[in-house]
Amino acid sequence: MRKSLTNALGTVLRDYFTDHLPRVRGTSPHTIHSYRDSLMLLLRFLSARSKRPVTELDLKDVDPPAILAFLAYLENERKNGAATRNVRLSAIHALFRYVASRNPEHLHLAQRVLAIPFKRTAQRAIDYLEREEIDSILKAIDRSTPKGSRDYALLATMFNTGARVQEIADLRACDLQLTKPFQVRLFGKGRKERYCPLWPQTAAVLRALCKERNLDFRSQVHLFLNHRNEPLTRFGIRYILGRRRDRASQNALHLRKKRLHPHSMRHSTAVALLKSGVDLSTISHYLGHASLTTTNRYAKIDLEMKRKAIARVKPVSRQSHKPWSTNPTILDWLESL
Repeated sequence: MRKSLTNALGTVLRDYFTDHLPRVRGTSPHTIHSYRDSLMLLLRFLSARSKRPVTELDLKDVDPPAILAFLAYLENERKNGAATRNVRLSAIHALFRYVASRNPEHLHLAQRVLAIPFKRTAQRAIDYLEREEIDSILKAIDRSTPKGSRDYALLATMFNTGARVQEIADLRACDLQLTKPFQVRLFGKGRKERYCPLWPQTAAVLRALCKERNLDFRSQVHLFLNHRNEPLTRFGIRYILGRRRDRASQNALHLRKKRLHPHSMRHSTAVALLKSGVDLSTISHYLGHASLTTTNRYAKIDLEMKRKAIARVKPVSRQSHKPWSTNPTILDWLESL
């Protein structure tokens, strides 16, 4: 038996990734890969820090001081932001919750690790595109080429459905229903399945793409492929969106100022629905949000809606009814407001 599996750390990692996550928890492959990447970074850091091979590390080496040093390394040397730091810490917390339940002799260590707090992150403004900007990007695509046909269908579907980028990357021919009622089946976080209606225009675009590729609507073939005929990845979709934005910005200069990423299309769908008068509860179900709280943030970002709301409010008078006297008490002044 390899030495790495004879200590507690090796045994815990093996059972955690081969049994607990896939079989007991039913964790999605994407989450497993994310946890794996975080823990591989941690182990490599600890190995370099202690000048020992990974095979000689044990659970006692993964203590709070070492983890805090790892988190500082992520921010200072790898230049990761607080959000990425928190993702790595979340993976470590998940592992030590398993350690606490499986190895009670290490319960004290697990409690100390789980007490490491997440770092507060700055809330950036949500990036989204107006409907006119989406149209500018789509109109700039040459649909006469196979690549252009694919990119047009990809971006049109993303805007229509508001799907997460991984949901789009995982889309297969059998998930489409291009006869009335037009709809697409999406598999979201937590393996939740939902159906999203398609506009007739989007259905026609997807039907043309499937005809071009001779796809059987009962097949498990991925819908969007790269130039190697492999399924598009999240990074590939990000690249396509950036390239199409750059092309459209030649005629629409304001697009150059947009910080654009795949989730921007999802935000754009939410804002478009909100502007059309769709209530937040419906938008939440449409986007597959687990909580309405996630959807509520879209009610705060549209400046036009904010202006209309403030215009309906009676402005506050410039002077209070009781001016500040020469010798007021704080209670007198508060009562006068």
